[in-house]
Amino acid sequence: MIGVEDWAEVRRLRRVEGMAISAIARRLGIARNTVKKALASDRPPKYERPARGSLVDEVEPQIRGLLVSCPTMPATVIAQRIGWARSLTILKDRVRVLRPYYLPPDPATRTTYEPGHRLQCDLWFPPVDVPLGAGQVGSPPVLVMVSGYSRMMFALMLPSRQAPDLIAGHWALLQGMGAVARELVWDNESAVGSWRAGKPKLTEEFEAFRGVLGIGVHQCRPRDPEAKGLVERANGFLETSFLPGRVFTGPDDFNAQLAGWLPVANARQHRALGCRPVDRWSVDRDAMLVLPPVAPQLGWRARVRLPRDHYVRLGTNDYSVDPVAVGRFVDVLADMRQVTVRLGSRVVAVHERSWARWQTFTDQDHKAAALAMSHTAAHRPPASPADEVEQRDLSAYDAAFGVTEVA
Repeated sequence: MIGVEDWAEVRRLRRVEGMAISAIARRLGIARNTVKKALASDRPPKYERPARGSLVDEVEPQIRGLLVSCPTMPATVIAQRIGWARSLTILKDRVRVLRPYYLPPDPATRTTYEPGHRLQCDLWFPPVDVPLGAGQVGSPPVLVMVSGYSRMMFALMLPSRQAPDLIAGHWALLQGMGAVARELVWDNESAVGSWRAGKPKLTEEFEAFRGVLGIGVHQCRPRDPEAKGLVERANGFLETSFLPGRVFTGPDDFNAQLAGWLPVANARQHRALGCRPVDRWSVDRDAMLVLPPVAPQLGWRARVRLPRDHYVRLGTNDYSVDPVAVGRFVDVLADMRQVTVRLGSRVVAVHERSWARWQTFTDQDHKAAALAMSHTAAHRPPASPADEVEQRDLSAYDAAFGVTEVA
């Protein structure tokens, strides 16, 4: 049998140069019958090894019989049932080939996305140590959002996964987009919602948030990551393409580097789309809903009575407050950057929010005011004794009511 090169040369010599069969045979050093076969075949020669039998051939009827009764029967169970004592690998290979013929058809439906319809959301915990301050390092959550139609990625590191920070992160990313999709897709993140009695249930905070936006939220069933595969793959892409070789000085630096990298990632050629995500973004965004003119309630909000030690707690950290508000109700407001305490319309504390945990932050003015108040209270003169009240003789009451004393 000749190779493809000799086969092609035989046909060229015959057709182009018009050489005789014997001349071609002499030129190439092959038999004339081989030349005749090459000229008679319009397809290149292909070597095919004859199929050899397998040890599994003898027991294949038994395997088929077991698969008829139970198509999902494991190969190890099949081996026990038929008394297979040889290599389990070749038996598994044959079962893998035969099983699809006995399983009922289970086709998958391809998911398609309309412009402006869905944003898939997830929290990604980057496997890297980010300095948080006070000598602490950690891996705060990163909110990742991927648009279904354009595959545009948006991401932001958050101080925590609790509802106030999560909703604030949503609003920050949506403001960057300039629009909001008609539906957000989430799994069972505790700050978003959960499944109860077989039904999805959003948290009160997230219900209020989606109500202000006027959109829907699709909650995936538990243990179904494929339902939001776009954002799951985006998490993996961030881990393999953004993180390697990077060093971060803190959460702000992480977000700054991430913001610089995302435009590059969104301008790459997307294999499934056949174009760049940024090329589809204008159509996608134009089909989304406009953001409401009034922002939803964002960040942490609490109303507490300020204790004598004039500190308020946010998360696990304590922040000092002007002691003039001790014993009175104050409003604690916080976003991802700042903690503000108000006494009515008066601001009595402003602190930079810390991402570290179990820390105490004291404003020196608050400390000095508290010491001055304590000194004043300690040196205050004692209160003067109360004026003595005259005691009326009880006999005057007897006379007034006409009571005569009995001897």
